[in-house]
Parts: sequence; structure tokens; C-alpha cells
Amino acid sequence: MVDDAETLLDAARARLRAAGAPRERLGEVVRPRVLAGLRSPKIVPRGDAWRLGVLLIGERDVYAAGNVVRAGDPGRRGFASDAARARAEVAAAATRGGFADGETVHLDWRVLDLSALGRGEPTGPLALVASAPSIRWSPAAGLVPLAGYLDERLALLLDPPPGA
Repeated sequence: MVDDAETLLDAARARLRAAGAPRERLGEVVRPRVLAGLRSPKIVPRGDAWRLGVLLIGERDVYAAGNVVRAGDPGRRGFASDAARARAEVAAAATRGGFADGETVHLDWRVLDLSALGRGEPTGPLALVASAPSIRWSPAAGLVPLAGYLDERLALLLDPPPGA
């Protein structure tokens, strides 16, 4: 059960380490406490992980992926929509927090409780199906075996198809 999930995730970590796979950084929004509230929020580093679809696999923890942004300075320009302006502000907050321009930053990630999985409780996209660790790779998708999901995601990351 949970031992199976931990074994699968440990094996994935070992393959990623051995291949020298690139990690992506985790960030957290910090809102400075000032009286007038004049300072802008920034995104500060909180570690790194390998991204395998809806999972972020760190050295010790496993996270459910959230939103992703590329750090960058939006400069002075017009925006076609409020959503574009908001994305640019988040990218700028990552730059203010110390991320390099163009660097991928994961936000709104959640640590998964693998011990809950051992008790039969789902944790993020992970759940047990007939005592086998499984994953929901999309909110609209059904659960699939975690072993096959990890194999597929590792293959895509470590040996991407041409043109990817």
C-alpha cells in the first residue's frame, strides 16, 4: 500500500538522480508587512523538485503540483487583458524574490501525506484502488496505476520525443 507508493517514488528519485534530470524550483508568495501596504508581494524559493506531470518529487517530500509561472520582468507594455496583467505581475514577483528571468517556478503546491494513503485515504491526486497506489492525472480523468504513470512520465522527461 503506502510502502508500495514510497518504493515507487524512491525508485523514481533514484532514476532522476542517476540521469541528472533537471529540477524546477518551488516558490511561495510572501506579502511584506508594512504599515501602508506599499511594498509589492514577492515569491521566495522554498526548495526544488522534479516535475512528473501532476507530481513534484523532492528529495524527501512529494507534492501535488499547482500553478506554474516563469519569472520575468514585464517591463512597460500594454496588456490585452486583466489576466495577462495578473500573470505578468506574478512573473515579476518571482523575479523580485530572487528567481532568474525565464526560470520555472511552481506555486500553490501541496505536500502529499503518504501516511494517509496507507490508511486508505486519498492525498492530492493519489489514492488506493484495490490496495494498489493509483493517481488521477487530471481532474476529469479516472485513477490509473501509479507505477505505469511514473514509468511514462520518467520516459518523457529523460528521453523526450523528437521536437518536444
